[in-house]
Amino acid sequence: MKLELIFSLILSFSAGIYCLERPRGVSIEKAAFYQGSTTFRCLSDGKSIPLEHVNDDYCDCADGSDEPGTSACSNGLFYCENKSIKGSYIMSSRVNDGICDCCDGSDEYDGTISCENLCEKMLAEIRAQQEALREKQEAGYKVKLEYIQTGRRTKDEKLSQLTELSKEKDLLDKEKDILKAAKEEAEAPEKVAKDKHEQAWEAVKAERKKRQETEAASLAFLDLDVNQDGRVDFPEIIRHPEFDIDSDGTVSEEEAREYLEEREEVDLETFTEKIWPNVKEIYKPYGSIQEETKEEKKDEAPAPPEVPEEADPLEQVAEEDRMPDYDDETKRLMAIADEARQKYDEADKKVKDIDNEINNIKKYLDLDLGPEEEFSVLKGQCFEYTDREYTYKFCPYEKTSQKPKGGGIETNLGVWGHWHGPEGDKYDSMKYENGQSCWNGPNRSCHVKIHCGSENALTGASEPSRCEYQFEFTTPARCSQPQDTHPHEEL
Repeated sequence: MKLELIFSLILSFSAGIYCLERPRGVSIEKAAFYQGSTTFRCLSDGKSIPLEHVNDDYCDCADGSDEPGTSACSNGLFYCENKSIKGSYIMSSRVNDGICDCCDGSDEYDGTISCENLCEKMLAEIRAQQEALREKQEAGYKVKLEYIQTGRRTKDEKLSQLTELSKEKDLLDKEKDILKAAKEEAEAPEKVAKDKHEQAWEAVKAERKKRQETEAASLAFLDLDVNQDGRVDFPEIIRHPEFDIDSDGTVSEEEAREYLEEREEVDLETFTEKIWPNVKEIYKPYGSIQEETKEEKKDEAPAPPEVPEEADPLEQVAEEDRMPDYDDETKRLMAIADEARQKYDEADKKVKDIDNEINNIKKYLDLDLGPEEEFSVLKGQCFEYTDREYTYKFCPYEKTSQKPKGGGIETNLGVWGHWHGPEGDKYDSMKYENGQSCWNGPNRSCHVKIHCGSENALTGASEPSRCEYQFEFTTPARCSQPQDTHPHEEL
């Protein structure tokens, strides 16, 4: 019984204290500091002053806490009650300064001016803004739910495709291996037949070349053998200026002997075998010897062979160098091998195509498209925003870029990197990196802020710092479910 009486007295005492009127400019949270005692302690240093000195228009406390309702202290704070909406603080120096700072006008109480109570009007505006935001979130969230369904369905389809493609690839790999073995089996006899044909042709060409070299050597020998005695000696070599080794304008006996490999003279066989390989690159037959030699040889030396005017030498050479067609048996083996190669190539292409499909699906599945796949609808789309100078482009999960409004080259501002929001809300923004490098600067990058909106739209672009860009993008995928469809009467 005694305990109940004591508890009742305590409650009555406490209620009495809190029913005391708060000093002007004091918030409910700080009311206890100004009530229940005959003294007041300054809030910052604990200095005691009589309670009646509070709001006496004289600054006693260093922190101005004794004058919350007057302008006596420049560093004091006045609490605006602002009934109906949230209370707020203003500097005490603005109390009774002729300007209405509190929406309820409580800061101008000396009668100098009359302040209209605008709190209800502000409350109505805040409610309208909240309602507009709620409606936007609600509309966006409805679309987001559709995005989630689409994203999940797309992911399920991709997973199903991946399973089917993997099975199909296994079958194609086996088929490819079989066709590869058949191709190699068909190519083996083809190679033997073709090698035999080509080796025979190489032998023909080698024999032809040898014959041509012999004929060229014979013609050169006849040209050098001025006296037609069947031998070429060093006096006959001296007649040809191309044998001038030291380029002094004459061919010496020593130089001539050097070309004859220190022999006095050589016959046609020795010339062809020993001398011709060393001189054929520098020797100029028919008309290259000195003028007097030409006169001497005019009636003796045989004329150089002439090619009939109607024949084209290049065509003759090309025709001679063309390998004859393969024989019928080789052609048959080649046709069999060609068919085997074609079948293998078709199988190989199918495997490569299915590999590309599988890789593309895996890349898609590796993307972070949101906790509920809600951002999947943005994949494959691009959005643009144009200001006074540039047209900016944003392709989610791919790249960002800018292009001069009047036309010109598109500049890469960065390619998809990762989600870049703060801890606990990583889907707040995206980071695009490794864009085109700036002049004497780093590679460009772009930070894309993601906001809730009723539609997908790029709404702004800026360059907060050199080579670092920021885009503003709205999308229903960013909208969350409205938490309260009925705002409180008092905010």
